[in-house]
Amino acid sequence: MVSFEMNDQKKIGLGLTGFGVFFSILGIIFFFDKGLLAMGNILFLSGLMLTIGLKSTMQFFAKPKNYKGTISFGVGFFMVLIGWPVFGMILELYGFFVLFSGFWPTLSIFLQRIPVLGWIFQQPFVRSFFDRYRGKRVPV
Repeated sequence: MVSFEMNDQKKIGLGLTGFGVFFSILGIIFFFDKGLLAMGNILFLSGLMLTIGLKSTMQFFAKPKNYKGTISFGVGFFMVLIGWPVFGMILELYGFFVLFSGFWPTLSIFLQRIPVLGWIFQQPFVRSFFDRYRGKRVPV
């Protein structure tokens, strides 16, 4: 059973995940700085584990439909750690999109409800992009 209450462990996990994303973006801005990218990856994964739990994280990455994303994300993570940040981030980005593609509909609904940004995500060309992931047929 999944609990949606916000305890201190989940708050710390969300903070670590946020810092992981921040350091990854900072690493990309600073021309693929491998130290910042590696720190961002480690913080992101540890934050994810604290937020949803170690067992749920392992189950998520070990699902048969997520193998392609897990392998590409893992190989990209390893490449960043050994000093090939550009190729590693390309693989990680692909793996990230494959792994988290099921969350796009939820993300689109959330983004449409943000006061100022919501207007952008309610535009027809942006909504058609997200509607493809919801399974709706969009005329092309």
